[in-house]
Amino acid sequence: MSKRQGEPDGSQPPLRYPLYVSNRLRAPAQPLVILPERLSDITAPVYGWWSPDEHDNDLTRQCADQPQGQRIIVAGRLLDDAARPIAGALIELWQANAAGRYHHAKDNHPAPLDPNFTGAGRTITDADGRYEFTTIRPGAYPWRNHDNAWRPAHIHFSVFGRSFRSRLVTQMYFPGDPMFAHDPIFQSIPDERARERLISRYDLSLTKPEWALGYAFDIVVRGDNATPLETPR
Repeated sequence: MSKRQGEPDGSQPPLRYPLYVSNRLRAPAQPLVILPERLSDITAPVYGWWSPDEHDNDLTRQCADQPQGQRIIVAGRLLDDAARPIAGALIELWQANAAGRYHHAKDNHPAPLDPNFTGAGRTITDADGRYEFTTIRPGAYPWRNHDNAWRPAHIHFSVFGRSFRSRLVTQMYFPGDPMFAHDPIFQSIPDERARERLISRYDLSLTKPEWALGYAFDIVVRGDNATPLETPR
């Protein structure tokens, strides 16, 4: 994680943040080395070996039955530093289920798994840079970073550019979460205004009656109003 050119100080998390305990091992101890691009880096398919299908952005329709939890719609725009839309970008998300557990072998904390929820989806931005996902509001979960440590409910987003190496990762949070003040990952961003750009907003226009609540979350890839992003270490 680091500040990129053109972004104000304090708007991005540092590479090393001691209160985020596992970051001590993940952050580089030596200066970064920029590897030269190979042909496969810019020609390999960003979308994997298949294009996203109609169910990839609807995590409530990927399995035989409906997943447990509150349905939500998360939508927004992918923008550059001049607020211009970025079209044709691959956006992926992954998240815990409604009980706060990931569909992953290494997540073994005592919360129920949902057999009808994969916790992963993807979509392509349209000509206006817009994206949309239908999913389940994730639960908070313990993560053993410190005594009685819980992560606020959040959704991970991955944004790919024109090649596989051009990738940015961020997290989206929900408004009014009481755990913000206790979360080292959220608090690693010094600028309060930048932290607020990670918080979605409830959007009545996205909300579907008797079906799902709507949350708006724009992702800005650089500039003064950039969304705090993880950069390759």
